[in-house]
Amino acid sequence: MAIFGLLITVFPIGFHIGQSCRSPDNFVGASSPGDVVIGGLFAVHGKMLHPEEKPLKPVIASCAGFEVQVFLQSLAMIHAIEIINNSTFLPGIKLGYEIYDTCAEVTRAMAAAVRFLSKYNASKDLVEFRCDYSDYTPRVKAVIGATYSEVSMSVARILNLQLIPQVSHASTAEILSDKVRFPSFLRTVPSDSYQTKAMARLIHMSGWNWIGIIATDDDFGRLAVESFGLQAMANNVCIAFKEMLPAYLSDSTIHGKINQALEKIVKETRVNVIVVFLRQFHVMRLFRKAIEMNINKTWIASDNWSAAVKISTLPNISRLGKVVGFTFKSGNLSSFHQFLSNLQTSPTGNNKFSREYAMLMSACSHINDQDLSKCISSYSVEKWLQNRTTPSSQLWGEEFLIANIEPGFIHSTMLAVNAIAHAIQNQCKDRNCKDPYAFAPWELLEELKEIKFTDDEKEVYFDSYGDINTGYEVLLWKEIDGRMVITNMAEYDLEKDDFIFDDEQDKMEFMNLKNVQSKCSQKCSPGQVKKVSASPHTCCYECISCPENYYTNQSDMDYCILCNNRTHWAPVNSSMCYRKMVHYLNWNEWFAVLLLVLSALGIVLICAIIIIFTKNVDTPVVKASGGLTVCYVILLCHFLTFVSTCFFIGKPKAYKCKTRQALFGISFALCISCILIKSLKILLAFSFDPKLQKLLKGLYRPVPIVSFCTGIQVLICVVWITVRSPFVEENFSIRRVIILECNEGSAVALGIMLGYIALLAFICFICAFKGRKLPENYNEAKFITFGMLIYFIAWIIFIPVYTTTFGKYLPAVEIIVILISNYGILCCTFFPKCYIILYKQEANTKSAFLKMLYSYSSKSAGSLSVNQSSLDSKSETPPMPSMEACCKVKSEKNWVNGSCHFHTSGYREMRGEVPAVNLAGPTVPRRRLSSI
Repeated sequence: MAIFGLLITVFPIGFHIGQSCRSPDNFVGASSPGDVVIGGLFAVHGKMLHPEEKPLKPVIASCAGFEVQVFLQSLAMIHAIEIINNSTFLPGIKLGYEIYDTCAEVTRAMAAAVRFLSKYNASKDLVEFRCDYSDYTPRVKAVIGATYSEVSMSVARILNLQLIPQVSHASTAEILSDKVRFPSFLRTVPSDSYQTKAMARLIHMSGWNWIGIIATDDDFGRLAVESFGLQAMANNVCIAFKEMLPAYLSDSTIHGKINQALEKIVKETRVNVIVVFLRQFHVMRLFRKAIEMNINKTWIASDNWSAAVKISTLPNISRLGKVVGFTFKSGNLSSFHQFLSNLQTSPTGNNKFSREYAMLMSACSHINDQDLSKCISSYSVEKWLQNRTTPSSQLWGEEFLIANIEPGFIHSTMLAVNAIAHAIQNQCKDRNCKDPYAFAPWELLEELKEIKFTDDEKEVYFDSYGDINTGYEVLLWKEIDGRMVITNMAEYDLEKDDFIFDDEQDKMEFMNLKNVQSKCSQKCSPGQVKKVSASPHTCCYECISCPENYYTNQSDMDYCILCNNRTHWAPVNSSMCYRKMVHYLNWNEWFAVLLLVLSALGIVLICAIIIIFTKNVDTPVVKASGGLTVCYVILLCHFLTFVSTCFFIGKPKAYKCKTRQALFGISFALCISCILIKSLKILLAFSFDPKLQKLLKGLYRPVPIVSFCTGIQVLICVVWITVRSPFVEENFSIRRVIILECNEGSAVALGIMLGYIALLAFICFICAFKGRKLPENYNEAKFITFGMLIYFIAWIIFIPVYTTTFGKYLPAVEIIVILISNYGILCCTFFPKCYIILYKQEANTKSAFLKMLYSYSSKSAGSLSVNQSSLDSKSETPPMPSMEACCKVKSEKNWVNGSCHFHTSGYREMRGEVPAVNLAGPTVPRRRLSSI
């Protein structure tokens, strides 16, 4: 305490000299001699006091606004140098330092830089002008600093003259990584390109896209805004406004600009996040005014004020809202804390900064801790000189210093010293570095670029841009017990471009930032897409629903995604695509079941008819139907037609598509062919026109006709299946479903197949129509005609219905028309016969048959005698002639002893011995009838 008291006693004289620089030595803020001297540039004072008298003179002005945090950075440099000097790291070599106060101004920093360039051990502080400084030895070998990027840029341009290595602990402007313009500049912190990238990443992850920026109108601020703008654009973040505050203008000008910036913040109600690239004294003024205006926002702090305790301790700072900041990663600072604790009793070297701090602490000893920083930075030196009091016992306030440490800046300052020390160590391996001329600064610069050393068990080195990318710590200002506390929330990894959290609590606090809304437009939910409005900003948009078959599965998407139209669909305003349902006429659907039941009923009827005909095989009705073989063939065709309907139901497969039409077409053609033979036989049996009978006898060949007619259909189907075979097809005409159906391969082939059946049916219809006026009990032609009419009506209706129907019920339409036509022909062909067999057995006898035939013949003969003239007419249905006329017309010797031996249809179909009919008398001899 005695030593410290002595410093206080003599301070007024020394301080007065320091404020009015009379010689270059008075300009030094702190110094210590050494074999290798390292320069230091720190903005211990926040501003310069510009003279108001006129005219202006080229005099270095005094400074004001003592910055405790920067003062601690200068102490960190001294501490790191002392650690090296007190160790065996550089044996026999002592490091010295000369630290200058830049006062946050380029002018004062350049004055210090000129002194660094002055020749070593010169009688006067002069800088020699040379074309080659390779063998020139300046006062310092390296420089640490400056604090602000704008100052570092100016200093670097001067130091480039002699390539004196400059290692900054705080200047982060991205332009300083340009080794063409700043070849001797290095730094132990990342450039702003990483910081702005981290900020944009944080903003994007928090769901904000409409933010404001406030920055200083200097090189640092403008470059930071430019860099952040590029990163924001890459992360779809829009800048609503940019307000630039003057860096060096008068208080009144700054006050007006601050008011303008805050008014902009209040006006932009949708902007709730503000990115701040300001110096600490700017932030102090901005926040004081914002607290008065009761502005509550989320503030993103840059590295130069994010850890400023004097800002976090402003009265009512919690009213401003959340503060999230980025600062440089720090290391173990326990030795520096110990250094601060011992500094009061062990003052080091010639340190005017320490003496000024002791004075200010004495002057502000009556102020509480919360306002102590404000008192120190704003106290008037002249006022203290006039009203100085006895220092208190807590004059030094090491607890206050420790509380004001910004760990990132302290660590980066000590890292800069260690980097230079390692480079010196490599330079001094084979040289006597006690000799100031042992190596030149430019040689040290080359060594610095190549060194690698360990810091807190991590290898660090300068990259090709001269940066040490240590990463960032994300800070969150939290109010705890009524006080604002700056806490570490996360770590930002530069390589991974992501945030790393120590625990879940920190992660939850990070996620809670999403509760803050800062958007130009409301978030578009999944299913919607952004439509940019007339605003020039892409973040200002309207939300419109995605159209049908388009979707968005994330919020705020710029475009809708098209679903796969073949397999998926999406309704309007959909957040996903839905798989289309595959539809086909399934077995378990009620309509399919109904059709199957009808088909099964048809098969049951066929079986019943077979049983009935088989049991009554020798009756005239069965024999008149062409015999059991023909009936079986026709019934088999009907059976196959009913079976073919099953191939139209169920999941379509290749074999089903190929089989169903061919099976129906061939079986139905065979059925019609057999019925056609029966129609021809009826015409042949009951036609009395000799010419027609002769023609019919020549044409009537049952087996060849059936084989030929059916063979043509077989050929059509074979060619169809071979050339343009039906196949399974997915029909996408319905937007929400896939219709699995059979593509017929060739519509022409299908038409030819069906047309051919229609042609056979038409011929059969004409033949049957000619023989429609036969005996009542055995008039099969009439029912064949009716069956063909049902077939034509069904298929005529089918064509327009089939062409206008789509979907899974399309096969059902064809099934229905197949069933109708099949049932119609089956019922008309066999039901009348079954009715006679079962319910009119008295009519199913030979005697009843002969009686019916005799009655029919008598009527026909009378009709012929009465209407003989009609033979010459073109009547559609001429009357039947008499037997006598028939025999005469035929020119055959059929008239025997007054009897006409006439071979009727019924007799011929019996295929056995049947008595001849004597139309003129009561009896006729029997004879065997030959088949036509």
